[in-house]
Amino acid sequence: MGYLAGTAGVIDINGTVIVELITFLVMTAILARYVYPEIVRLAEARQRQVVEQLKGAEKARAAAEATLKDAEAKLNDARRTAQTVIDAANKSAEQLRQDLKQKAEDEARRIRESSVKEIEAERLKAIQSVRGEVAGLVVAATEKVIGETLDLTKHKQLIDRAIQEVASGDGSR
Repeated sequence: MGYLAGTAGVIDINGTVIVELITFLVMTAILARYVYPEIVRLAEARQRQVVEQLKGAEKARAAAEATLKDAEAKLNDARRTAQTVIDAANKSAEQLRQDLKQKAEDEARRIRESSVKEIEAERLKAIQSVRGEVAGLVVAATEKVIGETLDLTKHKQLIDRAIQEVASGDGSR
């Protein structure tokens, strides 16, 4: 039991410690020569891969921004085109309205002129009718005054003179 009750103190350098120290150094040399370079190479490869992915992401972001700008430009072009179409439609509608207004005014003028002509024709017919009636009244009055029927030429002369007097508004002979 004396072995268990050993004394605490400085480590005794014996064969075990030396073997452990040599094993540690050999293991460190093996790790430094073969394992650490591989770990560093893999870490650098991973770092390069991350950098490449970041560059790719930056390129994709730039492409997305360019696509967005292009889409915005196309949208603005479409808006301008739509506004042009709307303006053209408004102008066309205004032109159509003006054309219809002009046609309506022309039709009203034509109807008015036609009505004036019809009124003038009716007025002339009425004047002729009145002249005929006046001529008949003049003949009847003349027959009563003279007491006899006039011959045809005198009859016509008297009628024409009476009509002229009535038309001119002059009641004197």
